[in-house]
Amino acid sequence: MTTIPLPIGLVQTAARHHAAADGLDAFAADVRRVSEAHPDVRLLAYPELHLCGHQPGEDPVTVMTAAAEPLDGPRGARLASLARELGLWLVPGTVYEEGADGRIYNTAPVYSPSGERVAAYRKIFPWRPFETTASGSSFVVFDMEDYGRVGLTICYDAWFPETTRHLAWQGADLVLNLVRTPTVDRAQEVVLAQANAIVNQVYMASLNAAAPDGVGRSVVVDPEGHVRVEAGPGPEEVLTDVLDLAEARRVRAQGTAGLTRVWDPFADDQAPLELPLYAGRIDPERWRRGARL
Repeated sequence: MTTIPLPIGLVQTAARHHAAADGLDAFAADVRRVSEAHPDVRLLAYPELHLCGHQPGEDPVTVMTAAAEPLDGPRGARLASLARELGLWLVPGTVYEEGADGRIYNTAPVYSPSGERVAAYRKIFPWRPFETTASGSSFVVFDMEDYGRVGLTICYDAWFPETTRHLAWQGADLVLNLVRTPTVDRAQEVVLAQANAIVNQVYMASLNAAAPDGVGRSVVVDPEGHVRVEAGPGPEEVLTDVLDLAEARRVRAQGTAGLTRVWDPFADDQAPLELPLYAGRIDPERWRRGARL
């Protein structure tokens, strides 16, 4: 597949107050400002719960309940319209989604330049016991025409290797991890971004919130584990880079450092490997086929 380089913009910033009357208007103005300042960016992303953040002293459950709405509600319509107006791929952070089952999810929607919601990922691993949203049950990737395939994870998902592994198996070239981490373990999350990139041979973009919602240090890591760009711990910063997503496919085919091909480790006659932890197995033939989707 022939692709062209993808200019990305990761907006490391503090969350907007969910109850602010001008919340979506202010967000739209901010997206327009960033887009104008970085006109070449084609994929623009914001941190976890950027539009639904609670303030210090607020009860997160109360905020969550008040902010939740269906993805095709008024908020979704505004976000779709904004992406169409600016002609870019927009990931507005995550939002509280009121599901058809009546449960509330922490969900990352994605809007295309035509204003279509092309993907929505529900966080599979909320940070228990502190986060009370329902858990999602599906791994989500989406195709960006001319650029490549992108997978979605949310914050704590990155601590579970199965998550990024499955997205890479689904053919993701880039995994976008939306984060809201204000704690000291951000240092470990940066290492995890590198580790997930290395063991899955994908680009990792870990976008954290700025103070007071997060401690920054957003990073972009290449498929061999090298940190390409990293933001500081300060206030708002727009991290930009241009990614050739075909590089992930090259690394998978030729190996990390021209040596290690983690998606082709099995001999032709190797039996499936039982996985008691999952009551399942790795089938060598299925492993190889999945990596080439």
